[in-house]
Amino acid sequence: MKVLITNVQVYTVSHGVIDKGSVLVEDGKISQVSAGDIQVEGATVVDGKGLTLMPGFIDAHTHVGISEEGFGWEGADYNEWVDPVTPYLRAIDGINPMEQGVKDALEGGITTICAAPGSANVIGGTACVFKPFGKAIDKMVIKDPVALKAATGENPKRVYRDMKKSPVTRMATASLMRQALLKAKSYMEKKEKYANEPEKQPDFDLGMEHLCMVLRKEIPMKIHAHRADDILTAIRIAREFDINITIDHCTEGHLVPEEIAESKFPCIVGPNLTNRSKVELMNKSFETPAVLHKHGVLFAIMTDHPVIPIQFLPLTVGLAVKYGLPYDEGIKAITINAAKILGLDERLGSIEPGKDADLVLWEGDPLSVDGKPMFVMVNGQIAVNKLQ
Repeated sequence: MKVLITNVQVYTVSHGVIDKGSVLVEDGKISQVSAGDIQVEGATVVDGKGLTLMPGFIDAHTHVGISEEGFGWEGADYNEWVDPVTPYLRAIDGINPMEQGVKDALEGGITTICAAPGSANVIGGTACVFKPFGKAIDKMVIKDPVALKAATGENPKRVYRDMKKSPVTRMATASLMRQALLKAKSYMEKKEKYANEPEKQPDFDLGMEHLCMVLRKEIPMKIHAHRADDILTAIRIAREFDINITIDHCTEGHLVPEEIAESKFPCIVGPNLTNRSKVELMNKSFETPAVLHKHGVLFAIMTDHPVIPIQFLPLTVGLAVKYGLPYDEGIKAITINAAKILGLDERLGSIEPGKDADLVLWEGDPLSVDGKPMFVMVNGQIAVNKLQ
């Protein structure tokens, strides 16, 4: 299938802005990007009417489909809060692809979503990345697992304090995380040592296998950390075990930007468009992305849907821009930077040949309240068309 999008301002992200350009899509991929007309036969032509064409936006931290809106306990499939260490869980098994949040994402110009377990548990299970277009999650997923969710701070303490079991302190949370990694390290070493002696190998353990993926640096640990001391604990544990992590939320990242920059770990910032509902949010600031940018930290911006409805992702970026983040860096935070952090930048995050044809035509500035997605394409298929 060929689709030719003409008469558009192309915001490529990677190679600047083309004022009056054209983009050719073939078989789900971007095949040509031109500053002029593209001559091709047999293509469906979409007149962009002078609107701005951008890569589909990416939300790198959500609970879309796994925390369903309006369903109460029945739709709450994101926290298995009976055991603080559940690395064997998989977000993909809890996602309802027909949930309203999936539809809202598509209508809002968000074409890639990372869905993860919640933060009730110290280790919560694996996250996955999917595109919000389709009916079967197995056909929508593009990376599974993408990370192993973990949590520091208030949430595990609050959940297990009520149950009168560990962890009820930050010390215990860190200890449980270390113990799980140490156990996985021993499991991995035994498997390697007895690779040719199956009878001596440990019994297969799905949770250990997921943790081993972290230890082998096949996936990062996606660590929920709001407060500065929790951010530094996450960095400390990552260094102890020589693993890769992402610092998710990073609410007080503006208080320790030098330490984060030194660690070289990326951050996924947010949700900022909320009230200060708990102690670890007291120093929440829209300036955090700008401060991280000034210190050279790779970061993305999230909604943490349903905390902020996913369709408002561009508005949260707009507020970061209002408080000092350069506009282009704001766009990168929900395109190429998010793609890099998810390990998908070869496929997503910019408009250039060879990448997935996830494209959105915007009327007005997408980072303002006036921005409207008028046309959405996912994998080269027209998913939303309000141009007629």
